[in-house]
Amino acid sequence: MNISIGDTYRIIIGRLTGKNGLYANAGKATIAIVWNMRFPRVLLGIISGAGLAICGCVMQATVNNPISEPYILGVSSGATFGATLLIVMGLGTIVSGGAFIGAVIATVMVLGIAGRHGSMTTTRLILAGTVVNALFTAFSNFIISVGANADSIMTIKFWTMGSLANAGWKNIGLPAVVVIAVTLFFLTQYRVLNTMMLGDETAVTLGINLSFYRKVYMALIAVVTGVLVANCGIIGFVGLIIPHISRAFAGTNHKRLMPVVILTGAIFLTWADVLARILVKNAEMPIGIFTALVGAPFFIYIVTKKIMAGNRHGT
Repeated sequence: MNISIGDTYRIIIGRLTGKNGLYANAGKATIAIVWNMRFPRVLLGIISGAGLAICGCVMQATVNNPISEPYILGVSSGATFGATLLIVMGLGTIVSGGAFIGAVIATVMVLGIAGRHGSMTTTRLILAGTVVNALFTAFSNFIISVGANADSIMTIKFWTMGSLANAGWKNIGLPAVVVIAVTLFFLTQYRVLNTMMLGDETAVTLGINLSFYRKVYMALIAVVTGVLVANCGIIGFVGLIIPHISRAFAGTNHKRLMPVVILTGAIFLTWADVLARILVKNAEMPIGIFTALVGAPFFIYIVTKKIMAGNRHGT
């Protein structure tokens, strides 16, 4: 439905300020579309983009690996398993809760495996995340092959590709509170994150308790990612590419980098959702497909650049 920019902003400003006269000439359908569908969807895109981007930035610093992202903790596969199980069981009304619980279980398993018998290192975290991802992916595929019908398979397919279509005032409050609270905390941690980027030995020499901070950061990243996945599905590559794009403008100092990451992530995912809705006529492309189309080539560029840099230094 075509709605003018003027009508859109008059409705939003009028509803926010209580001045109903600003949109008195707009029809009820127009008001409902702008206020109950489009505006919450934009807000959820801003929240999700900012949350995934800041989690990716912190993750890359925490494990000191430029190709890390929030889903390395097994959150995506755990959420997929929880959602798949409830969808196949016919409990689609509580699929978000199942996805969040699955994400938490996967994260606890990763942290438990990585921290077992010694300090939590980056190598252990990555290996543990890989193993848990493979395990929960296998569980999900088993459930689909055994108990899913055509309708549930389509639901699972759409959910795992990510979408902001379910955005509404009822399910935007929790993601907003969680993302804002965790983001404010991370903004105060720039000194620790900068030290982590120098390597484990340097960080320990400077008196940073790496194991403690990694557990805290990973737990918070898991909560944010789990909440977002439960509401939007799996939207990949945002946490991977946005920190790299932001570093080109803000540098590597996290005090300047993180605000740019938050803003860039919010803008990127909002416009990605717009393009996902208009690229295919009379249809909506899952937003996860669009972010993957943008992120996969960028990921290849990062890996290729890292390999070439290693070859130049003889490694």
